[in-house]
Amino acid sequence: MPYISRGRAPLLAVTILFPISTAAAQDPASPASEPANGTGPPAPSSGFAPARTDAASGAESFDELELMVATEPGAPPSGSPRDSAPPLVTGGGLASALNPAISAILDVAFAYFSEDEPLQAGHHDPKRTGFNWQGLELSLSGSVDPYLRFDAHLGFCHEGAAVEEAYATTLALPGGLQARFGKFLTRFGRLNSTHMHTWNFADQPFELSRLFGGEGERGLGAEVSVVLPLPWSVELVGSATEAHGEGSTRSFLDEEERPMESFLDPLYTTAIKQFFALSNDWSLVWGLSANFGPNASSDDHRTEIYGTDLYLKFRPLHRPEPRVVSLHSEWFYRRRELPGVVLRDYGQFTEVLWRFARRWATAARYELGSPAFDAEGTVLSDPLDPEWMDTRHRTSTSVSFYPTEFSRFRWQWGSDLPHPHQAIWSTFFTAEVSLGAHGAHAF
Repeated sequence: MPYISRGRAPLLAVTILFPISTAAAQDPASPASEPANGTGPPAPSSGFAPARTDAASGAESFDELELMVATEPGAPPSGSPRDSAPPLVTGGGLASALNPAISAILDVAFAYFSEDEPLQAGHHDPKRTGFNWQGLELSLSGSVDPYLRFDAHLGFCHEGAAVEEAYATTLALPGGLQARFGKFLTRFGRLNSTHMHTWNFADQPFELSRLFGGEGERGLGAEVSVVLPLPWSVELVGSATEAHGEGSTRSFLDEEERPMESFLDPLYTTAIKQFFALSNDWSLVWGLSANFGPNASSDDHRTEIYGTDLYLKFRPLHRPEPRVVSLHSEWFYRRRELPGVVLRDYGQFTEVLWRFARRWATAARYELGSPAFDAEGTVLSDPLDPEWMDTRHRTSTSVSFYPTEFSRFRWQWGSDLPHPHQAIWSTFFTAEVSLGAHGAHAF
């Protein structure tokens, strides 16, 4: 602390330091400003967390391998709490502990629909012709101590404010283990555990809305994950969360609150995440997921959801060029026990992204969802979606422009076919701006 002399009386000048995001401090047009997972700056290493070295690649954790996969504009990260870890608190890091990383992300859209009542079910989806408020997300994250990190994501919409996620994550468990507890998005599949600002499209795939609800599957609970010491990178995930929650557990108890009386009452999620480095430029992530929990039709009836996800990416890591091509596909199968019948349905979405210039990217998506049917294949009316009696198809295309990694403008066009001879046309013009450490796009 420097002394400034005025005559014979020294004046003590105190300097207060506020932490500034690495992403914000770098030149927005510099490739070095690219974050690790499309949502923030890469995390520096720390001596508190035990070293985790993958046998195949030398990476310290499964998520450092994911860094090689999910760094194009809008790429959905794996959703692991290991992603985008902020710096740990060290002896000289008290300022970071007292000043967590804070960011705000605004999303708005102008939309046109050919029908007055489009079938947009995602909470953040544009739902009407005209201006649409998609949301304002306020995020806070930081290390509590050498053993725990805290993350919170608050959402603001016309209906008010809500806690989207708020959870603590362990940093120093032995044997490749990590745990988190609080309210969080489950890691079923790949897209469910991500936030809207990482998506390639302005609306949620309708299968996620149909299975989990407009909020995505999330709840209050606990999760444990472990990276296995195998020749290829494998992470096992298991969580137990509330089976009820408005807009987030549609296939289970939904809004019905039921007291927990046995170990069968929570919603259980299991997942396997595998990473394969196919070459210097090609990489692959393949996952398997499953849900098990009670549903609202009866105290004894249950729901099972199974899924698989694939993420294939081409990106030249050793050549200074912006080209990125990725393929992301997820498939779902649901089985629900109802009075007198067991309903089944399936669906999928597949999207392809091509970043053809430094500030430009385009994407295309195809979605499919079957009607509900019984064991003999007979189509039946689903109490959750009584009008869903045909296979639904939806196609979308988007073009995104990134002035810098802190803003994005997008045009999207779509065609939704809930019935063979009924098409709902839509077009969106969206704007997204982010401020702070969390929200930077890859650039």
